[in-house]
Amino acid sequence: MATATPRTEPGWRGGWWRGAQRVESPNHGPRPRGTVVDLIVVHSISLPPGVYGGDEVERLFTNRLDWDAHPYFQAIRGIEVSSHFFVRRDGRVLQFVSSARRAWHAGASHWLGRDNCNDFSVGIELEGLEGETFEAPQYQALARLCQALRVRHPIRHIAGHEHIAPGRKQDPGSGFEWARLRQLVGWPTSCFPEATHEGPLGLPADVDRD
Repeated sequence: MATATPRTEPGWRGGWWRGAQRVESPNHGPRPRGTVVDLIVVHSISLPPGVYGGDEVERLFTNRLDWDAHPYFQAIRGIEVSSHFFVRRDGRVLQFVSSARRAWHAGASHWLGRDNCNDFSVGIELEGLEGETFEAPQYQALARLCQALRVRHPIRHIAGHEHIAPGRKQDPGSGFEWARLRQLVGWPTSCFPEATHEGPLGLPADVDRD
């Protein structure tokens, strides 16, 4: 029987990946007792939408965003969300929540017979906008991160937010190249959503609490 206790590996320190900059978010909680973390969920986000390179996403995930700094922020005012990881356009990776903890990224969700994907998944946000493409350094960084997570946890599947919350979410969206990620990580197609097996699929820009 699979254990919920992750192994100790050289690239990790207490659920924190050494390949990422550590920026701790207060928005997390315990995973249900006995949970096996076996799913990676890929998202996309940019704040304001389509604006890259600033610290607004970091501020959102750490509850420090100035809601009056941009008109768009009024639409998300007061929201408390987080993701385990954030991959910037240049491939730099930030980690906000220990992989041992439950981040607030997926919201109402369902995958392979299980609800509440936050309980058993790791959330990775890519800096990007729905309908647009991602950068080569992001794919390289995402692949390294996925491989590192598979060493730390018994990862069996990877899916987009659009796959675990169909009809409600669309990220990472049509600009995300699933075939490219599959090639980089070298995992079998059974690890990926069936809809992605023929080639590139999807990409948006948001997160979901609880």
